[in-house]
Amino acid sequence: MLILLNTYPLLVSQNLVFKSKAAGMTSSVKVIESALSGLERLTEENVGQALSGMEETGVSRILVTDTAGRILFDSRESGGAQGLYAFYTEVVQALRGNDAVFCTYNDAAFISRMASPVVYHNQIVGAVYAYEYDAEQADLFKSFQSNLLKISGIIALAVLVLSVVLSRVLTAQIGELLAAIRHVREGAYTHRAAVKGNDEISQIATEFNSLTDRLQTTENARRRFVSDASHELKTPLAGIRLLTDSILHSDDMDSDTTREFVSDIGREAERLTRITENLLRLTRLDSAVVPEAQRVEVCPVLDRVVRMLSMVARDHNITLTHQCDPRAAVMATEDDLHQILYNLMENGIKYSTVDGFVHTAVSVEGHTVVITVEDNGIGIPDEDMAHIFERFYRVDKMRSRAIGGTGLGLSIVQDTVAARGGTITAAHRPSGRGTVFTVTLPLAEGGDAQ
Repeated sequence: MLILLNTYPLLVSQNLVFKSKAAGMTSSVKVIESALSGLERLTEENVGQALSGMEETGVSRILVTDTAGRILFDSRESGGAQGLYAFYTEVVQALRGNDAVFCTYNDAAFISRMASPVVYHNQIVGAVYAYEYDAEQADLFKSFQSNLLKISGIIALAVLVLSVVLSRVLTAQIGELLAAIRHVREGAYTHRAAVKGNDEISQIATEFNSLTDRLQTTENARRRFVSDASHELKTPLAGIRLLTDSILHSDDMDSDTTREFVSDIGREAERLTRITENLLRLTRLDSAVVPEAQRVEVCPVLDRVVRMLSMVARDHNITLTHQCDPRAAVMATEDDLHQILYNLMENGIKYSTVDGFVHTAVSVEGHTVVITVEDNGIGIPDEDMAHIFERFYRVDKMRSRAIGGTGLGLSIVQDTVAARGGTITAAHRPSGRGTVFTVTLPLAEGGDAQ
């Protein structure tokens, strides 16, 4: 911009001066030419006589030559060139019948030269040459150039100062952001970037802090998950070790007691297997490695789950009922749908009271399949309702362990439903004790939505 400021205005001004000079020179030369145009032959006498009464032309010097280029008139009062030959390029061009104008500029002055032929009855009888040396206009031009340089210097200084200030502000913000990144990289997830303002770097810092919040939440969840998983795995392992030590250190243990202890070891091993399988399933869900979805009819899967759980329900004296809209179909896998239905219904059976019920209903509402699993069991306290989908969370820890719960069933259901684009909620039964779980899944294409 500074180069443009110091070149373009000067070039434009210079061209304007050149055009003004050319116009002025043309006007002066044409006046002289018209005064000589009535002469058949140019001589020193008749040219001097024709120009003797002419007013000031505004140019520095006037020369008049004949067809040979010999100077017949020179306006310079002292040191004139009268009688000599003018071999200027402009004079040569004029004697050939062309007007010639040339303007130039040096540090001292604008120099303008022009020559034009003198014609008498279509015959060239000589040439008029005008010369101008304008130092005053050059001084104005140099003053303009000097002012532009001063303005450019002021602008350059202002830009330099502003650049230094902005660079320090930006580098300070970037430095703060880099320091925050290093802290977080080293594991300090509580550290936040303190960058103020509304510029792009501040927005990046805000996004970074938001990302750090998520990292901290994820890290806390990971640590809690590892701690809970270790605790859950340790419990059956401790039981197995205690039972095996009891068998090994009891020399007089009867066969019935031994068989009972071995059965307990088997149950603990089964519990350990369930925890491991659930952890593996959650790991697959967390890594987004899920099988490709396909259209699955809900009712056949529900019938199969009811048959599998009917024996367990009878053992607990629980009434297991269900109803299903035959139009219900979702985009998932049979294993996904089986996992959702089985976990929710088994959960209802485990936590229902004697002579209780678990009712499952499947309906189609618009473009959504709605699955509700309702029981009249012990229910979920209000303070626990917001945490029931957290991993290893139990409302009644002693009762959950007693009935073989791992605290992962509802987490698996929630992650499975979310992976298939659905939602799950839990609420108290409006009419009394118990809980209602509601799952919504998108209706698969080909289902008759109404």
